[in-house]
Amino acid sequence: MISREPTIERLAVARDLLLTPFGLDESHLGQALAHIRAHQVDDADLYFQYTRHEGWSLEEGIVKTGSFSIDQGVGVRAVSGEKTAFAYSDDISLASLMDAASTVRSISAAGKAGKARVAPKKVAQSRSLYPHIDPIASMDSTAKVQLLERAEQRARAKDPRVVQVMAGLASEYDVVLVARADGLLAADVRPLVRLSVTVIAEQNGRREVGSSGGGGRFGLAYFTDEQIGQYVDEAVSAALTNLDARPAPAGEMTVVLGPGWPGVLLHEAVGHGLEGDFNRKGSSAFSGRIGERVAAKGVTVLDDGTMADRRGSLNVDDEGHATQKNVLIEDGILKGYIQDAMNARLMGVAATGNGRRESYAHIPMPRMTNTYMLGGDRDPQEIVASIKRGLYATNFGGGQVDITSGKFVFSASEAFWVENGRILYPVKGATLIGSGPESLKKVTMIGNDMRLDSGVGTCGKEGQSVPVGVGQPTMRIEGLTVGGTA
Repeated sequence: MISREPTIERLAVARDLLLTPFGLDESHLGQALAHIRAHQVDDADLYFQYTRHEGWSLEEGIVKTGSFSIDQGVGVRAVSGEKTAFAYSDDISLASLMDAASTVRSISAAGKAGKARVAPKKVAQSRSLYPHIDPIASMDSTAKVQLLERAEQRARAKDPRVVQVMAGLASEYDVVLVARADGLLAADVRPLVRLSVTVIAEQNGRREVGSSGGGGRFGLAYFTDEQIGQYVDEAVSAALTNLDARPAPAGEMTVVLGPGWPGVLLHEAVGHGLEGDFNRKGSSAFSGRIGERVAAKGVTVLDDGTMADRRGSLNVDDEGHATQKNVLIEDGILKGYIQDAMNARLMGVAATGNGRRESYAHIPMPRMTNTYMLGGDRDPQEIVASIKRGLYATNFGGGQVDITSGKFVFSASEAFWVENGRILYPVKGATLIGSGPESLKKVTMIGNDMRLDSGVGTCGKEGQSVPVGVGQPTMRIEGLTVGGTA
């Protein structure tokens, strides 16, 4: 549900951290924005941010690193046509705010000085998707280290072949305040936690790695012994599976992708190509194709920033707009793109709540939140059993995509060779190569087991990183090229 009430609560938190200590109030924000708007600009905003981050890592039973940082500042932006002027400062004061406003207003092509009325204040509508807590304070340092020690002990006890364990815990408390030229005021309080477990197993002189983890927008109490045990089991299982892995065959073949994290392939191969900036500029393989068939029947892809507690979710985006559940592809037909305010304005469509930035020192751009494909009606076991000769990929490492061509390259970190419907053995070194738009057309079976990832995704674009979520059901794709070592 969207309303103004949660924004009013969060505005109070943001004021206490970002305005009051520096002698600022909302009238000063209006003054800075009016100063920018005195020159002709299409849009302008102020983005204040306060971030506390803490990280712990354990290796060989010893705390290897413990870090704590605080960062705060303000980003000031003016937009005229396709041009953006941006300035930022870690000094939050009226003087630096007005300096930044003077710097960015020079973007106006007309450059005519004039007067602009202060826009009447409007409190933005927003969602309540996660608690506005400080997760760093939700557990003391001793308990955090003990949590990592329990993960290590559990992994070592799991199998004698486990020779090394690394565990990491990260917590973040992020408070943002957005003031827009049209008078809109928005705020968010964003908790974020993540636990990761990596193990190395050794057998007959061969070493292999396995990793797992998860998190989201909540406190550290989420990491119960049961949850830690699940991550440990997954990491150890992956490492032991890889000890038996044989070189992957190469060639064009049927590939079945497992549910959950393999949705990262969808994120890279399709999601980036549906971001508004690439489509406005005509550089995406999906440009100008709304209403056309871009995938097989049954393929429905969403970007949804409104899922409770999810790593990729936001109450409001970094431009102050409430996040949305956006249908991008429906039953194979392209329905829309992911938009921030500038690209939406230039394309003559509505913003979709996808304006995101890494921090106050970065400009916003259209970015994904939680991107996933809806489930179908097939039993996952039936899908694997349908493979004559091919690959069943259940986990992925890194990957990349060329937006213009849609071509992607992905490395499978856990995969199995299947013949006549039987999983024969794990394989190592499999690389999936293909085209996002083309591979979606080759989807022939969609499982009924849609799953989201465990909460570990981070997406990079133009040097900026933001937390995201991915997901998909088990899915069969025909004729993908597999690069292997066999």
